[in-house]
Amino acid sequence: MVASPTLRRISVALERYPYEVVIGAGGLNRLGDELLTAGIQPGRRILVVSNPDVAGPYGEACLQSLAQQGFHADLLVIDAGEDRKTPATVAAIHDAAFERHLERSSLMLALGGGVVGDMTGFAAATWLRGIRVIQVPTTLLAMVDAAIGGKTGVNHPGGKNLIGAFHQPSLVLIDPETLNTLPIREFRAGMAEVIKYGILGDPDLFHCLEEGPEPDSAPGLGSGRLEIILERSAAAKARVVAADEREGGLRAVLNYGHTFGHVVETLCGYGTWLHGEAVAIGMVAVGQLALNRGSWTEKDAERQKQLIQRCGLPTAWPDLNPDAVLRTLQGDKKVKDGRLRFVLPTAIGHVEIRDDINRDEILRCLEQLRS
Repeated sequence: MVASPTLRRISVALERYPYEVVIGAGGLNRLGDELLTAGIQPGRRILVVSNPDVAGPYGEACLQSLAQQGFHADLLVIDAGEDRKTPATVAAIHDAAFERHLERSSLMLALGGGVVGDMTGFAAATWLRGIRVIQVPTTLLAMVDAAIGGKTGVNHPGGKNLIGAFHQPSLVLIDPETLNTLPIREFRAGMAEVIKYGILGDPDLFHCLEEGPEPDSAPGLGSGRLEIILERSAAAKARVVAADEREGGLRAVLNYGHTFGHVVETLCGYGTWLHGEAVAIGMVAVGQLALNRGSWTEKDAERQKQLIQRCGLPTAWPDLNPDAVLRTLQGDKKVKDGRLRFVLPTAIGHVEIRDDINRDEILRCLEQLRS
């Protein structure tokens, strides 16, 4: 057994398939042990899916940890930019699963960011009608959001994540040390999701981000504040997922900033903006929509914008055709009974879901953002 680092365990208390989010520096070296703790038997075949930037520094440590506890793991390295988040890439993962004789008792393991996690999760959900998946996120965005909750999928030319499935992981293992090699731009993109949790229901977290040093990177943030960010964000996501696993109601609040953000990603071309960057732009946009409605104050809208800028994230709405924006919004997977649903802020720490926003309101908001 590998010597145990200090680990923080957060339960995702689902009724059918509960699991843990395990957080701790050096945790990657305990990956095999944590699979055993999660009830996965030695001898299982595991297909580890990663991308070149992550497989280089962390792939061998991952395979060694699994081998030490008797697992038979193979590494598949794929290109995993947002523009590669397609059914064709998932088919490549399926091909590797076939070549390596993955059975119903086998597993897939995502070692990487949100794109790797989404595609590996979807491949696992659809291989042999569903095998288990482990999430080992290595980006801040994936650690605080994408790896937790079981949303998997790929993009369609008409919209982001339109093809997918809910498929919960059996374990999420977060090793903060993997953030030390994360490019600054990627780290900043992850901060958008952290800011989101502050708006949704954690004003203390929002205030912590406002008052501390500018969070340019994991080392620059400091281990204490990074630990707070990871734990509070993961716990917030776990609570919402446990209360609403398949987004029947409450979980929709996690889409704060995403409705407009997905428009930016789709119309600007996948990969032009990182997901977190698009979400940051989307939060400013929906903040303007809420301000127009009188849902929250100009002071809170400005605090949000300033914090987004402080974290090195974009706030300016791109030059997009308003009619194209409306068409893309209507194709969003969150549309229900033909009505758009927006998550609107009412204060720092509180939001509401509204489906009564009309076309003229959206067009007015877009015009203000463009000016």
